Amino acid sequence: MIDHAAIRLRYEALDPLLDERGRRRFVAAEALAAGRGGVAAVSGITGIARSTINRGLAELRGSAAPEAPLDRVRRTGGGRPSLVATDPTLLADLKTLVEPATRGDPMAPLLWTAKSLRNLAAGLGELGHRIGHNVVADLLRGMGYSLQANRKTLEGSNNPDRDAQFGYINEQVKGALAANQPAISVDTKKKELVGNFKNAGREYRPKGQPEPVQVHDFVIPQLGRAAPYGVYDISDNTGWVSVGIDHDTASFAVNAIRRWWQTMGCERYPNATRLLITADCGGSNGARVRLWKRELQVLANELSMAITICHLPPGTSKWNKIEHRLFSFITQNWRGKPLVSYQTIVQLIAATTTKTGLKVQSEIDTNTYPKGIKVTDAEMDEINIRRHDFHGDWNYTISPHPR
Repeated sequence: MIDHAAIRLRYEALDPLLDERGRRRFVAAEALAAGRGGVAAVSGITGIARSTINRGLAELRGSAAPEAPLDRVRRTGGGRPSLVATDPTLLADLKTLVEPATRGDPMAPLLWTAKSLRNLAAGLGELGHRIGHNVVADLLRGMGYSLQANRKTLEGSNNPDRDAQFGYINEQVKGALAANQPAISVDTKKKELVGNFKNAGREYRPKGQPEPVQVHDFVIPQLGRAAPYGVYDISDNTGWVSVGIDHDTASFAVNAIRRWWQTMGCERYPNATRLLITADCGGSNGARVRLWKRELQVLANELSMAITICHLPPGTSKWNKIEHRLFSFITQNWRGKPLVSYQTIVQLIAATTTKTGLKVQSEIDTNTYPKGIKVTDAEMDEINIRRHDFHGDWNYTISPHPR
């Protein structure tokens, strides 16, 4: 008598571990051991077709066709032919569907639809192909496609003197460092909402206990936004960040440079006679911002030091050293942590370090900086500015007024 329960128990225990050939031989061995009616019984218990069990019996008895090598489950040529083999236009049609919009007909299928696997399968169906979304995924991998996010690489306007300006900045920085004079890179980091809001990134917490944050990212009037303005010392690998609570203006930017000098710079460079600043071409420290130049004149007078400014060409802000030497590490350090207060932001910034020895100091700037301040032509005429021979609109030196 066939013991159905025992066969089922053995099959369920071994099935997850068997490949196609091993499963076929196992059920054949069970049918052979069961005797008369074993094939029908094992087929009913396991759900495997009788023809498969009979093929396994033939293999056990040595009467089947030559087996596949040990590194293959099936013989060469076994199995259903691939769709690519039976449908010669499939790959070409799939590639047409996933091509970028700029290369196709404006009326092409799926041009204005999210190219999900199911949408691609449906689009191929409209072109006469029978295919499932899982097969589409396999074909895309074979064609070298993968899911890609947007990458910020296009830099807007491309000034013909862009490369020359980078070379000029490099020579200015090298000269300052060789003379042991301070050279800094400055910029405003992305403004951040202050409060219990979601912050990009993840951090380790007990499983199933993510930190709860606000559903909607609306400004809390009592807290507002934080405007971190950074100063990166190129030679010393140190940074300073003033966290502003008001508007990001040129006055705020220059005061952040002032606080860097008072707190870090003057101690690091006690014999400094000039200061080199590299900055973006726009924003609060833009090359065409009058208030920026007027405030730098005030700072030059205070420090009794000439200040040279070299602006990066338009559209190249991501090349600013402070972006990848300071701001990127601050972002990594506070990933997944809600910026619930200004003090939290300052502490997270000040705790930022790197293996190369980066050290950062930070403080809250509680001053107010009203927008819309106009600098008159007469005030501009009072600025002791010398524009360099090469691109004087980007490169200039502001010297202190004679006492």
